[in-house]
Amino acid sequence: MNIAKQFDTLWYQGASLAFVAMVTGAALAIASQATGPRIAEAQARKTQAALAEVLPGNSFDNDLMADTIAVKDTDGRTVTVYRARKAGVVTGVVFGMENKGYSGTIKLVMGVDRDGRLTGVRVTGHTETPGLGDKIELAKNPWVLSFDGRSLGDPAPARWAVKKDGGIFDQFAGATITPRAVVNAVKRGLDLYAAQQATMLGEPAAPAAPQS
Repeated sequence: MNIAKQFDTLWYQGASLAFVAMVTGAALAIASQATGPRIAEAQARKTQAALAEVLPGNSFDNDLMADTIAVKDTDGRTVTVYRARKAGVVTGVVFGMENKGYSGTIKLVMGVDRDGRLTGVRVTGHTETPGLGDKIELAKNPWVLSFDGRSLGDPAPARWAVKKDGGIFDQFAGATITPRAVVNAVKRGLDLYAAQQATMLGEPAAPAAPQS
């Protein structure tokens, strides 16, 4: 084959590959545009269901997804807070927290009433070991319900830990790191609520105590 024919062959192959890449890219773009809204809608439904699951059913009559505020935690992370209202009055809030578990990040949502008491906690994402760490899922074990009704003062701060660390919360046989991570995340969430309570509830901050 002479040089001219080799050049023509290489040019044809290159043009063919470019055409295939262009068609593939266009197809992916069209598929993304078609499925993107459906994925977003499914995610919104999942989020809304998780929010409602950690709140008493009769504690709100508003659209939780449309009543939000953003606050910063101690690490500078932006936390979206969903407000639950009944007859216009904020009855509680729901927000997400996360912590490093045994094999990855554990994500959860927690509901807190006006007085800083937990109304529910649910794990929404994790990669913990099946049969061990996945007991943080309500579908696998009722352990996560042990947070219901708890607050910063119940138990005392030093007891906000798994039993192996001197706390009141059970750990799992062979998987202490996972429940420890969840307990710490929930405790940090309650600390965040205590620090940002007025902002989360949309109320004026309490006046500072007078200097003696």
